[in-house]
Amino acid sequence: MTFSFQTSRRRVLGAFSGLALVGASPMVSSTTFHRPTRQRDLAMNHTHTNERLDLVYAVGQRYLPQALVNLDHFLRDHYSGIVGSMDPGLYDIMHKIRLELKVKTPFHIISGYRSPDTNEHLRVSRGGGVARRSLHMDGKAIDLRIPGVPLKEVRDAALSLNAGGVGYYPRDRFIHIDTGKVRSWKG
Repeated sequence: MTFSFQTSRRRVLGAFSGLALVGASPMVSSTTFHRPTRQRDLAMNHTHTNERLDLVYAVGQRYLPQALVNLDHFLRDHYSGIVGSMDPGLYDIMHKIRLELKVKTPFHIISGYRSPDTNEHLRVSRGGGVARRSLHMDGKAIDLRIPGVPLKEVRDAALSLNAGGVGYYPRDRFIHIDTGKVRSWKG
């Protein structure tokens, strides 16, 4: 194998041209790609238990396990005390409603989880105004309002998310949100 000046010169020039390209490219610091970790929080008052809850339930894409336990307990069946497992997607919908409305006012919770027995009792005692297969029994529905915000605006904010079911109950002063199919109704 012979070493020629020409081969060596080409390699050196190629290496320098590669370095020149690297030097000409804009500097990218590691912070350019860093996105601040965003916390998602909720504040709620339960209209039946008079309990209050204000917490961060997620950071970035991660739900905080203890916050979910606290939320499950807060949203328990207030008739029987049974704690169900709530769909965290509900919390994201609620958080987005607050962002959409630009409010920090706590939600007033009317109903979260419902046991099948409670659901049947309400269905019979309220003359059919409660669904037989209510998503409340699956931990996928919440009835709520935001004090000081017209109910129609809360409904419209929920509808704009296109994220699940939205029921509008102006006589009873609440909206129903769920993580089921996208649909809406007036009760």
